[in-house]
Amino acid sequence: MNRVLLYFVYILFSLKGVFAQEKFSSPNGKTTINVSLKDNISFNIISENQIVINNIKTLLNLDNQKLGYKPKLRKKKTQEKREIVKVPFPLKNEKILDYYNEVELTFDDYAIQIRVYDRAVAYRFITSFEKEITITDEELEITFPKETLAYFPKEDSLYSHFERSYLKTKIDTLKNTDFCSMPVLMKKKNGLNILISDADVYDYPMLFFKGTSSNSLQAKFPKVVLATQPHPDATDRIAYITKEANYIAKTNGKRSFPWRFFYFSQKDADLITQDMVYLLSRSQEIKDVSWIQPGKVAWDWYNANNVYDVNFKAGLNTATYKYYIDFASKYDLEYIILDEGWSKSTTNITAFNPEINVKELINYGKKKNVGIVLWCLWEPLNRNMETILKTYHDWGAKGIKVDFMQRADQEMVNFYSNLAKKAAEQQLIIDFHGGFKPAGLRRAYPNVLTYEGVRGAENNKWGNFLTPDHNVTLPFIRMAVGPMDYTPGAMENRQPENHYISFNRPASIGTRAHQVAMYIVYESALQMLCDSPSSYLKDQKTVEFISQIPVTWDETIVLDAKIENKVAIARRKNDTWYLGIMGNQNEQEITIDLSFLSEGSYNAKIFRDGINANTFAEDYEVTTQAVSQDKRLTIQLAKGGGWAAILQPIK
Repeated sequence: MNRVLLYFVYILFSLKGVFAQEKFSSPNGKTTINVSLKDNISFNIISENQIVINNIKTLLNLDNQKLGYKPKLRKKKTQEKREIVKVPFPLKNEKILDYYNEVELTFDDYAIQIRVYDRAVAYRFITSFEKEITITDEELEITFPKETLAYFPKEDSLYSHFERSYLKTKIDTLKNTDFCSMPVLMKKKNGLNILISDADVYDYPMLFFKGTSSNSLQAKFPKVVLATQPHPDATDRIAYITKEANYIAKTNGKRSFPWRFFYFSQKDADLITQDMVYLLSRSQEIKDVSWIQPGKVAWDWYNANNVYDVNFKAGLNTATYKYYIDFASKYDLEYIILDEGWSKSTTNITAFNPEINVKELINYGKKKNVGIVLWCLWEPLNRNMETILKTYHDWGAKGIKVDFMQRADQEMVNFYSNLAKKAAEQQLIIDFHGGFKPAGLRRAYPNVLTYEGVRGAENNKWGNFLTPDHNVTLPFIRMAVGPMDYTPGAMENRQPENHYISFNRPASIGTRAHQVAMYIVYESALQMLCDSPSSYLKDQKTVEFISQIPVTWDETIVLDAKIENKVAIARRKNDTWYLGIMGNQNEQEITIDLSFLSEGSYNAKIFRDGINANTFAEDYEVTTQAVSQDKRLTIQLAKGGGWAAILQPIK
């Protein structure tokens, strides 16, 4: 054997030994993953010398092979990347640091790419086949330390609005019939949080997880839908899936697949400030974003058009919507929504309800500097998307609120991305309602301003799900992956003992100040004012305060936070700070440190629980005081209480 051949054999055996078990570290060296390439691709995560996740095992199953089964490594490429990502319409911070170490392990016709951040790990498959491929399944099993607690957004069906409460339970109590949508939050016995979700999801179904009656979760994916059957009582919007394929996707053979990421931190507050979904998603594809305008919206459907103290009959008519426009103009709200009822029918969405002159309203809104957003169902829009969107643009509408998608399969994911692109071509903003949570689309298409996928205010119309405890859990889980259209601003506020359920005159649980604080705590580039304009005009101090709060932010700081308990956030826009605090159903005293302020004095306008808010939840007080960076504020929250402040520098 000559020296060259001997050296080659030596290298091969060396590589085999090295890559059977390989270690990669984060930029600060405190987080490591140990990758095994023996029988499959698997790795664990260790941070600060403790196990975060015991094992993550993954395979990508094609119809003729399993990618990741007995992998044979061909090449390894590593890089360290550090860059500042500028966000055009920031919901947390104008600039985000993207800093990680990356390894790409290449096998036969596929690779796995892994990024190790100081507090997160993400991976995805990359394939290089010449022809289209069929994905029958993607296997992912995550094993956690024993006694791990799950905040599990349990689903009853893959056909869902994705408006969930969180089942809080030990992971080993979850059976294989229990499954959840993303994101899911795990909390170890020592308090370490592990947030799990997906990002950069294109031409592929969304990720779900199911239990295993052990300390593991396994991935679950919707299959490709082949046939549906309309619901007999709601043929226009509800369609049961009657036939599915035996695969989850047919897709291009040369592509990258969605990221699966695991963010971990001991501090609950870090769940709010991280921005993993945005960082892991593809770069902006719209060159000109100057036409995109985030803003606040006067919304009609929640309050059932119950306007009063007017000289016309309220309802689905032109006079009522002119009243909404007048209200929006008075308080510098950027938009009103024409929700269900503006069109001739829910399936004929380019013809007007005879009682509503949409073109007249759009022109009236232009004179008042108020844009019109049009509601529509996804299926009739999808049937003739380009023509309908061009029609809305030609009318002068500013955007659409698209509803009742209720699915998360490959076709529906493609509908989202196709609509984002086509709407951008017509300079229309989008509110995705009645569907899944964000997964990175808004980075590529910033005209996607918000998503529902949250158990939000409309649930007050038919249930008592929206407890203050639920409201202070959302920022740590659902909001952690992107904007959420919770639709705050309820003016009928009740404590639990006198709460009522009414579809046409809904009431929230918790105080008025709790609702006002949502405008600072909750992230959405389209932020609704859900209640009747008449109710706001009857109590103008509330809407005057809300109207001063922006929807995008230059900087975000979490001052105090505990899941299910409380959240206190400071957000800066230009040189003004906005502070929002929300509490759970218990009375609380919270002290906040204002050392984050710049030097000098600030005038603080404060909206807080009134002295009788524990019994009359609508009781509040608006006060002013001077504050500075050396000040500490002690704040009393009522049951289900809140506190909000606008801090403007005194010049």
